[in-house]
Amino acid sequence: MPPEQPDGAGDLLHSQARPPIIAIDGPGGAGKSTIARQVAERIGFVYVDTGAMYRAVTRAAIDAGLAAEDGLLSPEGVKLLAETVDIAFRRDGQTQRVLLNGIDVTQAVRQPEVERLVAHVAALPGVRRALIPQQRRMARRGGVVADGRDIGTAVLPDAECKFFITADFDTRVERRYRELCHRGRALLRSQVEADLRARDRMDETRTEGALRRAPDAVLVDTTDLTVADAVERVLSLCPGVAPRSALAGRVAPGTGAQARDSEASRS
Repeated sequence: MPPEQPDGAGDLLHSQARPPIIAIDGPGGAGKSTIARQVAERIGFVYVDTGAMYRAVTRAAIDAGLAAEDGLLSPEGVKLLAETVDIAFRRDGQTQRVLLNGIDVTQAVRQPEVERLVAHVAALPGVRRALIPQQRRMARRGGVVADGRDIGTAVLPDAECKFFITADFDTRVERRYRELCHRGRALLRSQVEADLRARDRMDETRTEGALRRAPDAVLVDTTDLTVADAVERVLSLCPGVAPRSALAGRVAPGTGAQARDSEASRS
């Protein structure tokens, strides 16, 4: 039996004229974001970093006084905030910038206080319901690579190419530990392991958008793969992708209140 279609998903995804959509899911530390970004660069697709969108909402919630170091002060307030913020991505050379209400928050969404709270924000059903329509608008024209934890199951269930990127737990811990050390974070490896285990548990048990492999997603275990090898494997299993020049210059537009207003004006 095919997976249940969320409201509105089929309407926006079925278009014979548009380029395909590539959906990549997987747990933290598996390399999915790096792979998704490089796949998008190789074929000239837009990279939709849904994790950065949840980080942007988390950043906005902290700045608005709706969240503190020990948790969310107002889950309902965070939900309402997610419904109004405008999130966009912009290419800047080899870097993809994250814009929150027109302000560059690329570095701000990677700060420790965001890291501590983003899983709690992402687990709020109201936040997910606010961001999923925005993510679908980004994918409306196709030609995107989107990564997250529920892209192939909930956000873009009709994506032509679906992958579930994973690796064994120890490998994921080591990768995350090295990533954080590279960013200048002074953490014990045991703390990184505990945090990743807790994040896995939250991702796999949340009531909406739980982490799971879509029935039609190709499993790619990156434990013993280089990033280049994983990218090649994904590309080899995505027939019909457009050449880079066909989609050059595209950006993922703003998606919050501004995009909704713009879309309403065209209807």
